[in-house]
Parts: sequence; C-alpha cells; structure tokens
Amino acid sequence: MSKPARSPASSPARTPQAISPARVAAFEILTRVGEGKGHSDELLHSHLTNSLSPEDRNLATALVMGVLRWQIALDAQIASLLSRPGQRLAEPVAIALRLGAFQLQHMDRIPAHAALNESVELCRAAGQPHAAGMVNAILRKLTRATPAGAKLYELPAAFAERLAHPRWLVERWAANYGREAALAICEYDQQEPQQGSLFPDAQPDEELPEIDDGSRLVAEIAASAAQGVAHPRVWDACAAPGGKTWVLAARLPQAGILATDISARRLAAMQRRLERTRYAGQVESRVMDAAAAGPLGEFELILCDVPCSGTGTLARNPEIRLRLGATDLARHSARQREILRGAVDRLAPGGRLIYASCSLEPEENEVVVEDVLASAPVHQIPIRPLLERVATAGALLPGVREQLLTTAVRRDALRTLPGVQRCDGFYAAVLERN
Repeated sequence: MSKPARSPASSPARTPQAISPARVAAFEILTRVGEGKGHSDELLHSHLTNSLSPEDRNLATALVMGVLRWQIALDAQIASLLSRPGQRLAEPVAIALRLGAFQLQHMDRIPAHAALNESVELCRAAGQPHAAGMVNAILRKLTRATPAGAKLYELPAAFAERLAHPRWLVERWAANYGREAALAICEYDQQEPQQGSLFPDAQPDEELPEIDDGSRLVAEIAASAAQGVAHPRVWDACAAPGGKTWVLAARLPQAGILATDISARRLAAMQRRLERTRYAGQVESRVMDAAAAGPLGEFELILCDVPCSGTGTLARNPEIRLRLGATDLARHSARQREILRGAVDRLAPGGRLIYASCSLEPEENEVVVEDVLASAPVHQIPIRPLLERVATAGALLPGVREQLLTTAVRRDALRTLPGVQRCDGFYAAVLERN
C-alpha cells in the first residue's frame, strides 16, 4: 500500500531551490485533479498559481494541460519501460514520471536535464525517495527513445493510444462518424484549442463575450430563431457561465431574458460578468433546476444547452477523457430528457426551443430529441435556414457558411466534429411548439 501523496510545496526547505515554482504548482494541481479535488481550469486560476511570475504561470499551465492531454499515451509508454509488467505506481511517482515524459517528448524548449532532474526531485519531495532511481532510469530511457509516429494505416485502437484517448470512446466515434473523422477528432484534441476560426473579430461598437466558437455558433443560431418576434420572452435554461446569455442579449435587444442555472456559485459568477456589460438590465437571473422549475409563464424562445459528457470539448477540457466512462452516458441522457421535457412545457405556441450540447454521443443528442418528440407537442424544424440567416447577417467568416452547410448539417440538425470543422464538437436541434 502506497503512502499518501505529499505535496512538494510542503517538503523540506531545499525543495524550492531544487524544483522550479512552475513545476511545484503543476505537480500540486495534477495531484488534486487526480484526486477529484478540482478541475484544471479552476485550479490554474487559484491560489496555487497566484504567486507565480507570468512566465512560471504560463509554464505551469502548459505542463498541466499537456500532461492531462497526453496522459493515456504517456502512461502506456511508461508502463512498457517498467521492470515488472503491470507494476502499480504510487500516484506521486506516476505524476512525476508523466511530467518528465511530457517535457521530454513534447516541449522542445525545455532542456532534457531540467525535465529529468526536477522530476526526480519532485518524486523525492512528495515522500517517495525510494522511487527516485526508477524515475531517473525510465526518463533516461525516454530521452533515447524514438518518438512514436503514425503508421501507414492504423486501426482506431492504435491511434486512440498514440493520441491519448480512451479506446472505447474512439471506437464509438469511428462507428458513428467513420474512421477518418474519428482520427481527425483525436488529432484536433491534442492541439491547443482554437479561437476565432468561425467568426470575424468583433466590431468596435459590438460588445460580445470571449467564448469558444461552438458556444458562439449555438447562441447565434438561437438568437436567429426569435428574429421577427417583437418583444420575445427568452429563457436560457442552463445559462452559466453566461456567454450565450450575453450573445442573446446583444442580438435580441428588445427581449426580456431569464437566465437560470442549478449552481448558485456559477450563476453568481455569471451575474458579475454581465453586470460589467450594458445588457445587465435586460437579464434576470435565478438559481433553478431547469427540470423542476416552478411557474414561469411561457417563452417564445428557449435555449437548453444541457449539462453533458463534454466529449466535443476535449481539446480545452482534457481531463474529461480520464474520468468519463461508457456507463456515464445513460446518466447524462436521463438528466437531459428531464430538462428538455421541462423546457417544452414552458414553450409558447409557435415558440422555438434550441436543444444543444457539447457532446459527440448520439445518446445525449439525437436520441434525447427523438424521445421527447415522440411524446411532446413539438416538432423539429430544419436548422439550415437559421444557419443561413446567421451567415447573411455577416456573423461568419467567408467560406465558413459553405463548410458548415455541407459538412455540419445532419438530419436537419447541427453537428460539428472537432477537426472536421474548425471548432469544438456541438449538436443543436430546433423544436417548435405545435
């Protein structure tokens, strides 16, 4: 039984001189992520990095996100170099090895001796001095190893391991979207997330949030669905962190918007964000479970960007792949059905509802919509005219309209695939009340 992990930050006084502050912070954050004590994005903007210089903060971020992004492949390489097949490593040892291996294989500007020596010191400082020799030996072997490259043809299981994705997930993508699309998704996920690939830069008089292109696209489509309604009541049912609410307010200045979320903490952060904009008076916010909302009246437009597995956002949320299991999809799907049914009950006759998620999995998208369509007084309408309306308004970069219309419209809904389109993976369907 391994000893409990001890943070290098609390190790002897020699440690700060032996290990750079960026690597100490990265080790601590990766430890907490592994223990389920926080998400990488939150921890990278916490007290753990507040005292770092800008250069060290950037390095800590690169180390944390890089290790999480490549962990499955790093662990496979490390396992192949262990003296005993199947050997279980204490988690501090595994983290020190991952940090060293990632730097050696993916960070050309880091000297090999720095990556190797500081990983050994991290292992010692975390209370695992007996494993320091093994960490040193494995990382030295990696310095001499030839990086694995793509073969002429790979089965999904092979490129799943090479590109650090769960095999079960990649094989699902290959079955649902084809091998080439699954490979493109994996390759996209291993890059720094892109921004601004679908939309032009904001105009000087245009106040819009900085959000990923997939979320922006869903919000623009939702806003276009209510054009022509003089003073629509709009409900953003799962609103936090508020980027899409902001876009709705900017595009529908005559609308009254109700923004709700089940998380009081996230909703409070959203309120603070909106208070700094000119749209604050247009948005009412409430802590509320969208699946069990009380009397709200009827809405001409509802946006349900539901909580989901997030498999379309692995480039910016790499730890999802490390904690998600196939059995989680049914749980997400059941919750999504509850939210969608609750929202349909509050849709005005002729009103429109946009159901969206950042999942690539049919159980969370098409299957949910089909199930609700079979039992609720709504019908699905084609998303193509709304997408064309967004493009006509000048919201999309030249050429993006054609790409989206030819590759991202499936069965009257939007389906973007990372690497196939130049954004995260999103699904959106439009329902209209009978």
